[in-house]
Amino acid sequence: FMCPGCREMHQVRVEGEGRPRWGFNGDYERPTFTPSVLLRLPGAMEDGVRRPEFVCHSFVTDGQISFLGDCTHALAGQVVPIPRPDETCPLTIGDRP
Repeated sequence: FMCPGCREMHQVRVEGEGRPRWGFNGDYERPTFTPSVLLRLPGAMEDGVRRPEFVCHSFVTDGQISFLGDCTHALAGQVVPIPRPDETCPLTIGDRP
């Protein structure tokens, strides 16, 4: 699914071999994944200074993304619908902390 907080796709494994695997309600229009989806990226070096770690942590329930307070992007603490494939996400990569 497209994450409007990261402005990137997040991929979760719901079937097949390998771990981790998430539960999925089978609804492609209003998906629910369990448990939460957590993405951590180490801080990059920029002009000799290490930027902080990037975190995107959310629950996806009935097609809504509930961003948790530990997110480091601008949508932390907000609930937003999963963008449709033809929608533009509100943030750009440069908006990352």
